[in-house]
Amino acid sequence: KGGEGRSLPRSSWDERLADAVTPLWRFPYQEQLQVKYESQKKILQTLASCLEELGVGTQHPGGLCCPLQPIVPSPVINGYRNKSTFSVNRGPDGNPKTVGLYVGTGKARNIVCVKANHMENIPLKHKRVAQCYEDFIRHSPLDSCLLFHKGGHWRELVVRTTSYGHTMAIITFHPQDLGQEALATQKSLLKEFFMCGPGAVCALTSLYFQESTMTRCSHEQAPFQLLHGEPHIFEEVLGLKFRISPDAFFQVNTAGAEALYQAVGELGQVGGDTILLDICCGTGAIGLSLARRVSKVIGIEVVEKAIEDARWNAAFNGISNSEFHSGKAEAVLPQLLSSWEDARPVVAVVNPSRAGLHYRVVRAIRNCRSIQRLLYISCKPEGEAMRNFTELCCPPDPGKKLLGDPFTPTLAIPFDMFPHTVHCELVLLLTR
Repeated sequence: KGGEGRSLPRSSWDERLADAVTPLWRFPYQEQLQVKYESQKKILQTLASCLEELGVGTQHPGGLCCPLQPIVPSPVINGYRNKSTFSVNRGPDGNPKTVGLYVGTGKARNIVCVKANHMENIPLKHKRVAQCYEDFIRHSPLDSCLLFHKGGHWRELVVRTTSYGHTMAIITFHPQDLGQEALATQKSLLKEFFMCGPGAVCALTSLYFQESTMTRCSHEQAPFQLLHGEPHIFEEVLGLKFRISPDAFFQVNTAGAEALYQAVGELGQVGGDTILLDICCGTGAIGLSLARRVSKVIGIEVVEKAIEDARWNAAFNGISNSEFHSGKAEAVLPQLLSSWEDARPVVAVVNPSRAGLHYRVVRAIRNCRSIQRLLYISCKPEGEAMRNFTELCCPPDPGKKLLGDPFTPTLAIPFDMFPHTVHCELVLLLTR
């Protein structure tokens, strides 16, 4: 079902993986959109109920907290991901050096790593790099690292690609007790494999290596070591060129991101006297794509390398009305807004992780009178974002230091950034 040149998975394991990661893959695309639209309706109904309990009457037809526009479809339906993360673990045949995606859970102790060959959302180039990495580690005398305390070394693979044809591979390796000489040998072998050996078919633009003793490490905790190629890859969005570092956030669906960013500008009603406050800005894509329509762009991002990218992106694209701050938003934003006396209107855009915004960020936004329009972009609005929505829209609460006038949900637009999955990106416009 679904067309678009789909080839059905060939085995029960392929189907189990597809059902686990992309549970809507069997549905025609229009049906996928309908499923997601209904789920967004339920989220807005839940928010309406939460606000009603707080004495805020916002209900619209259908019990929604605000009007919900039709879901915006993804311009690309298959192979749209520009970033894929592959795990290393036991495959269905028991081989501990299988590179793929997980089926099962750690709690149930039934995790199996299945190759992603038939996943519709992952491009062929990512699958090719994953297969080459698997070939390499299967010929390596070193074990894969299934559990940190049980030893082993070979871990995750991240692949990033762009419309320019660039490909970045990032290999995560647990050093355990290996010495520097042994580590240097492994790095040399990896480089040789991907540059001159069988892995050369991947035509990597960048090959990175990270020695990590934790599940996830930032560049500051465990530096990304460039083994070969260029330190960055590049992407184009809305006519601007963006530089991307190994751990910098960038929307995984580039074509979908263009539609999303255009809508942000329209919903924000930005103009020549507007200051655009881009919180959790990543490489600056949202702010910079709108910079020529506003007076000033101010971006905040916790990943230091992403801020370096954002500043480079601004300079390269000839954008001089932007400034970017590195640090946790809960530390940077309150300080930035505490003495805010600029008379220009402020439109704030927040695009946090699934953990949502820190309470101090919500409080700083709420208590800044200059912010009259807020665009909250969330890939999981039913999660922690729901708490943020209620804090932004509840009546003033001196006990929680929420003193500013409450925001009101005004309009919601879902964007399908993740075809075949149950997820989408919800843009909620809040005004006061």
